[in-house]
Amino acid sequence: MAYGLTSSTLLLFAGVAPAAASASVHLAEIGTTLAAGVAHWRFGNVDWRVVGRIAVPGAIGAFAGATLLSSISTGAAAPWMAAILFTLGACLLVRFARPLPGNRAAGPLRGRFLGPLGLLAGFVDATGGGGWGPVATPALLVSGRMEPRKVIGSVDTAEFVVAGAASAGFLIGLGAEGFLLPTVAALLVGGLVAAPIAAWLVRIVPAQLLGATIGGVIVLTNARTLIRAGELGGPVPSLLYVVLAAGWLVALALAVRALRRTRRAIADTAPAADGAPATTAAADAIVVGEPATADVDGSRRLAVAVEG
Repeated sequence: MAYGLTSSTLLLFAGVAPAAASASVHLAEIGTTLAAGVAHWRFGNVDWRVVGRIAVPGAIGAFAGATLLSSISTGAAAPWMAAILFTLGACLLVRFARPLPGNRAAGPLRGRFLGPLGLLAGFVDATGGGGWGPVATPALLVSGRMEPRKVIGSVDTAEFVVAGAASAGFLIGLGAEGFLLPTVAALLVGGLVAAPIAAWLVRIVPAQLLGATIGGVIVLTNARTLIRAGELGGPVPSLLYVVLAAGWLVALALAVRALRRTRRAIADTAPAADGAPATTAAADAIVVGEPATADVDGSRRLAVAVEG
């Protein structure tokens, strides 16, 4: 969900020009998102209807964003990209510090919602060096119409088209020399190794902990670029780092508390549902969006009731 954000953040931290960083990350993402999409498909995490309706607008937005970033000077682009990455990281912290919604709404997601969302997420993704997942994933989660695992799987699968469109835009705007091929190769190898593992982990690891952890890393890393751009001196930078780090720890604590409350609520609701206690496996499955597979029929009915 944050491959582009994390990779671009680290490349900027290492001194790579913003446009070259975004271009290299998106070229590598063509391979990593293909691997991730296949893995998510095999694990049953993909809703192809959502993929079809969000991928094309996302590609249009990504192409436009890549073209825009290619025309901006390095000096102006660095703070712009860092600000986008910082904001998205903060949004991740806030979003995943709260309980994730269940499937509370009836009916499929509509194209008039998915189209604009894909367009915006694609544009932010290309201009910020990442952001497709952090923009699209929380929006789909908040809708409450999809299981979290299918939200992540569908967004990751659609990103293959978005990454290709962004790469085409950078190729036109920067030329082939705009891509740092050794960096692309390193990112691609690492991503190909990690993608199948991540597709499996998303079935068992709570998304709240992943989101809060990644969000904090992105916020702290991009704060450095913003502080330098603002030419802040004296004790101010150190104070800001301390405040941001404290906020990260608070967000992690809130994410853990929200996760425990959700599991406790599921366990407490089971006896009221049909007199049968909920199993730990059923509760954990619901928290991460996986359909319960417990042997107790009451636990199955509880999972349906909570997700509905």
